[in-house]
This record gives sequence, C-alpha cells and structure tokens, in this order.
Amino acid sequence: MPSLDYLQRKITTAQELQSVVRTMKVLSAASIRQYEQAVESLKQYTHTIEMGLQIILREHPKSEISNYGITTSRSRSINRWGLIVFGSEQGMCGQFNEQIAHYVWEQTNQQPILNADYSLLTIGSRVIPPLETSGQKITASFPMPSSLAGITPMVQELLLYIENWREEEKINQIILFYNHIHSNSLFYPRKLQILPIDQTWLHKLKQRQWDSRSLPTFTMERSQLFAALIRQYLFVSLYRAFGESLASENASRLASMQMAEQNIDERLAEFNAQFQQERQIAITEEIIEIVAGTDALVLLNP
Repeated sequence: MPSLDYLQRKITTAQELQSVVRTMKVLSAASIRQYEQAVESLKQYTHTIEMGLQIILREHPKSEISNYGITTSRSRSINRWGLIVFGSEQGMCGQFNEQIAHYVWEQTNQQPILNADYSLLTIGSRVIPPLETSGQKITASFPMPSSLAGITPMVQELLLYIENWREEEKINQIILFYNHIHSNSLFYPRKLQILPIDQTWLHKLKQRQWDSRSLPTFTMERSQLFAALIRQYLFVSLYRAFGESLASENASRLASMQMAEQNIDERLAEFNAQFQQERQIAITEEIIEIVAGTDALVLLNP
C-alpha cells in the first residue's frame, strides 16, 4: 500500500499541474479573442483595397487586365505550384498539425498538384513531421510568430519569398493551407489560392455598384497603382491566414487543456479518496495500538 507521504506528494503535484493547466486555458481563451479581433479588423482595410481596385477596373478595359502580369497565369503553358502550409511552433495543441497535414495530403491527391512540379513552404516547425510522414517534401520553413506583433514582419518576409518564387523559380500558382476557427473549440482546414488573382472576383469588383455619386481620381500611373493594390491584397490574405491559424491553434490548445483538466480532476479525486482511506487505516491502527498498550499496562499493574 502507498504511504501517506507518497500520496500527499502525488496530490501536491496534481494540484500544481492543475494550476498550470488552468492558466494555459485562460491564456488560450484570451489569445483566441485577440487573433479574432485582428482578423475582424482587416475587413475595413480589405474593403478599401477593393474600392481602389474597383475604380481602376471601371476605367480600364477588361482585355488589358492581364497586362499587369501579376493577375493571371493562364497564358503560361506550364503551371508550377507553391504550397504554403500553416502549422504551429508550440506543442500541446492536440491534433492541430496532424489535421492540416492530412488535409494537404488529401488535396494534393485530389488535384493535379501531386503530379506537378511544386514547392512546399511550412510556417511552424511542428507541422513538418506529419507532412513528411505523408510523403511531402519540405522546400523551406519559417517560424510561426508567437504574438500578434510578430505577424506583420513575418508577412513581409513571406511576401519577399513569394516574389523570389515567382521571379527565380517561375512559380505561378500559390495556395495557402491553414486552419480556420469556427468557435472557441472548433476549427477546420481551409485552402486559399492567392495567385493567380481570381479573374471572376476582379470582374465582380468591376461590376459592383459604387456607393456614392462621385468617383475618386488618381494621379499615379495606372499599372503601378494596380500592382500596389494587389500587393496589399496579398498582404491582407497572408495576415488573415496567420491570424486564423493562430486562433485555431489556441482553440485546439484550449480543448486539449479542458480534457487535461478533466483528467487531473479525476486523478485528484482518486488520490484524495485513497489518501483519506489510508489515513483512516493509519488512525485505526494507532487507536488499536493504544488500546492494546493500555490493556497490557492493566494486566501488568492489576
């Protein structure tokens, strides 16, 4: 039977672990809200970018859209794919990385990407093992930022890498794979093709009704302004992917911590019950020894 000191140490350790788990739950819940607010704040900025594109497209013939070069790759006979997979840099987040890795494997098997020439870039080191297990070859890896402040510089660095992909490796199809949060404990994988720019989306922007009677004007050369707005669109798309992936990571961590807390509570209940039982047995034994000692004294001193 375990000693009372051993059981007390077990109880103390479980209580300390319980405190850590509860702290991580609070931090994960707060982080989810923080990243969700960051993604929400992009809506107005995205709307501003779309308005700028709308003005340019309304004044420019549709047949000349492709002349900007960044919008389409249909004229190229060979498509080279660039896949960007968002995982985590930290652990204790359940099946977060395995889920997105499995989704990438499904998508590359369902589409002609698998048989095409493609490069795969990962964000976060912990998604690399499940991707390699599924047979994917990692071209490069960037760390996943650990805070909201780290997203912007990482997006800027990623944009430079994408430009290098396009110029040096002639990659003309780029897809993002990341987890999209649905609730505080539920998320699902998503893919988003950011290049080439969707021509249907551009056409809808051009046909969209302007909100006011007066149309703005611009003095910058049209192609330069269009390219600048497209770069901002890419920035927003990447920033949103980072924000949603980090929110999903914390949602997965929150769910894991809730399960861990439940297991700890059950173990604590077992330890406390066992401790009370052993303590009662020890007290009973002490009482029996005292009674036996008293009886012996009575017999020796009648």
